[in-house]
Amino acid sequence: MTTQREVNVHAKNDRSTFLSTLPAMQSDRTAALAIVGISAILFALAVPFAGKPLIQVPGFVASYQSALAVSNIITAVLLLSQFAVLRSRALLLLSTGYLFTAAAAMTHALTFPGLFAPAGLLGSGSQTTVWLYMIWHGGFPLFVLAYGWLKDGNGGNRIDGPAGRPIMLAVLGVVAAMVVIAWTVTAQHDLLPILLRDGRYTTTMIGVVSFVWSLSFAALITLWFRKPHTVIDVWLMVTMCAWLFDIALSAIVNVARYDLGFYVGRLYGLFAASFVLAVLLIENVRLQAQTMSLVGRLREQSASERDYYGKRLALYKSVVESSNDAIITESLDGVITGWNRAAERLFGYSAAEAVGQSIQLIVPQERRAEARGILNSISANETIDQHETVRIRKDGRELDVMLNVSPLRSDGGEIIGASKITHDITEEKQSREKLRRETEERQRIFETSQDLILVTDGFGNFIQVSPSVKDILGFSPDDMIGHSATEFIHPDDLERTRQEMRAARHGHIKRSFEARYYHYDGHEVTLNWVGNWSEPVKRHFFIGRDLTDKQAAEAQFRQVQKMDSIGQLTGGVAHDFNNVLTVITGTIGILADAVADRPELAAITKLIDDAAERGAQLTKHLLAFARKQPLQPREIDVNALALEAAKLLHPTLGEQITILPQLTEDAWPALVDPGQLSTAILNLALNARDAMPDGGTLVLETRNIFLDDGYASMNPDVAAGNYVMIAVSDTGTGIPAALIERVFDPFFTTKEVGKGTGLGLSMVFGFVKQSGGHIKIYSEEGHGTSVKIYLPRSTGVQETEYEALQNVPIAGGNERILVVEDDALVRQYVMTQVKSLGYTALEAANAAEALVIIDADKDIDLLFTDVIMPGNMNGRQLADEAARRRPELKTLFTSGYTENAIVHHGRLDSGVLLLAKPYRKSELAKMLRTALAS
Repeated sequence: MTTQREVNVHAKNDRSTFLSTLPAMQSDRTAALAIVGISAILFALAVPFAGKPLIQVPGFVASYQSALAVSNIITAVLLLSQFAVLRSRALLLLSTGYLFTAAAAMTHALTFPGLFAPAGLLGSGSQTTVWLYMIWHGGFPLFVLAYGWLKDGNGGNRIDGPAGRPIMLAVLGVVAAMVVIAWTVTAQHDLLPILLRDGRYTTTMIGVVSFVWSLSFAALITLWFRKPHTVIDVWLMVTMCAWLFDIALSAIVNVARYDLGFYVGRLYGLFAASFVLAVLLIENVRLQAQTMSLVGRLREQSASERDYYGKRLALYKSVVESSNDAIITESLDGVITGWNRAAERLFGYSAAEAVGQSIQLIVPQERRAEARGILNSISANETIDQHETVRIRKDGRELDVMLNVSPLRSDGGEIIGASKITHDITEEKQSREKLRRETEERQRIFETSQDLILVTDGFGNFIQVSPSVKDILGFSPDDMIGHSATEFIHPDDLERTRQEMRAARHGHIKRSFEARYYHYDGHEVTLNWVGNWSEPVKRHFFIGRDLTDKQAAEAQFRQVQKMDSIGQLTGGVAHDFNNVLTVITGTIGILADAVADRPELAAITKLIDDAAERGAQLTKHLLAFARKQPLQPREIDVNALALEAAKLLHPTLGEQITILPQLTEDAWPALVDPGQLSTAILNLALNARDAMPDGGTLVLETRNIFLDDGYASMNPDVAAGNYVMIAVSDTGTGIPAALIERVFDPFFTTKEVGKGTGLGLSMVFGFVKQSGGHIKIYSEEGHGTSVKIYLPRSTGVQETEYEALQNVPIAGGNERILVVEDDALVRQYVMTQVKSLGYTALEAANAAEALVIIDADKDIDLLFTDVIMPGNMNGRQLADEAARRRPELKTLFTSGYTENAIVHHGRLDSGVLLLAKPYRKSELAKMLRTALAS
């Protein structure tokens, strides 16, 4: 940073401003008052002797008039020079008054008798000079009056435009006025009243003189009251006092020409003309002295400045050379003119190598237009700050740099080049980019995290909340930011959370704890929290994992374990009980034969046999729940079985219950024991009947269902895959939510004693699980119940091509494939995809071309053909003909239709593979491998 040096060019008592604007000081008033006082005393001494005749001295008049004219002209010139700067209208009028007085004095001298002619020049008469005297002495006060009214502390109203014009108009106005006045008092002499007769003043003269004297007095009073007073104002008042004494002595108290009053009055007039001139001349002399003093000081300072700037130049040079940033100067045409040591280190070129070369020496080819643009901007007087770009070193390595470019000016201010400060930001940019990536990654983690991320200040107010809060708590981030965490934490967990926050602030990092938060809808959500405290930013950072799914999975796992345990227990009990029943049922027959002739004992054996049969049924249900009953699965049509069950249920359920089948037409076959499935449907229907004592609707539904990995992850006993769903739904009373998880427990029932064993749903549960299926129950009190059984879809000989396609891994190969497609765009797409999978692809637009290729190329492994094609052969006919010529050639069809050429009665012909349009690359890859492996 440079320091601006200031030069004090003013004197201690600075009066260098114009006298017309410079405020009058007390010293000015004192000097003026002293002169007025002395003049008044002399005036008083001269008044008694004013009429005393003296010797006529015509030369006195000529000398007096000449001195008066010269004095007034010089005064007017000095005042006009001030006007040229200040443009004050008042000052112009005052200058004009002095010009008028000078002109009047010269005209008066020319017409005065005895000076240049006995009667005066210009055809003057006896009254000419006396009227000129009155006009002269009355005109100047008028100009002073005008000056007094127009002036102010700054010199009065301003005149716009060049000063020469108003000055010229003033001079011409004075000349014109004097011409008119001279013509009036000479050529029109006889029309004027007589003021002087026989050398004596007439009565008219007394009136005119009194009026002129009054004008002068009015001018004096005006100047006195028009404050503030400037130096000119003070000396004008002195002038007007002398002017009054002049008129009084030479035109009022005297008697005739050449008496004492005549001479003394004109001396007062000469003094009046000299006061302002003297002040102006004294001020000019003083200004000249100050100017000389100032020039001397400026010379001294110039020498000091040269020394100062020489030292600064050396300092600047030292700064430039010692700078860590490269400082380069160049001309506007791009030629390097300056190259400091940092530039040498940065770019590898020495100053001798760089100076005089084009700046393109260090500018990459693709950045040269940018470099020219920078110079154009500098030429337009622009400054370039913080501009990031790339430059190149001598060894060819590119550098990331930051440029600050400013115009370089000559002493005259003309832009002659550019000054560049170049800072290497290669490492800084790499660090910045690394930081940006890290910040972006962290922001991406923050925005995509499935866990809840919270940032709070030291008081627990939320600063940042991750978008995952919407899925976990139902709030948007804006709902929480700025609020205290206490508004969302369960009151019972609040103190624990505070303890963990205090522990984190005391340096215990990565604290793990559980706390419940309230969901937007009011229910509680348990989250496992890991917290940390950052001392530098005074922030708490928390990551919360929603435990809802985990808790549900754990509960379900416990339920599965419980059911497995109960199953093992009941299976063992049923097995042992079956052994007991085997003995009972085996021996009861022998006992019955032995007591056949005794009816009372035969009845007892019959009771024992019935009880054993009931026990056998009970153990059968227990074994079914324990998944240990013998099953005889086979492929069945679930729709047919459901319809048969519906027919059997009509008389069982009664007329008050409506049975409504809703069966999917293309329901998949299931591999299951039909008898057990019928029994399961019957048990579910009977439970539904009991839930509808006043009647209702029973819905039997079948549907094809795919249970995906997401569903399987929430149900540990389920494997993802295709299932046939059989649902039994009712419009009954429903099951309380608290009992839903217990309905499959053996011997659990909500029915009255004697109306159920509690093994019906247990048997269904065990049968479904033993069959590799899944069962789910949905119920709501007052709205009914729906039990859904998911049975695995049957596979094997009746497996469809679509199923086979799902099981083929996505992989390519190196076989040769002939693609037959009539649509050129589709054919091009297929060729590209087939080749991308690694195959060798051949193409044909129709069957005829395809047969030619088949005959010519014996290495073709697969025919991939469209079904519907123009010409004499469609795709199926082409495949048949190709198989006749090349029996080992395999075929894969594709079509947007399901034409009878390959499809009959809703099923594909045996051995026919079809890839339906449109298809993805993965589907194409799988189907190609399936066809090649068939």
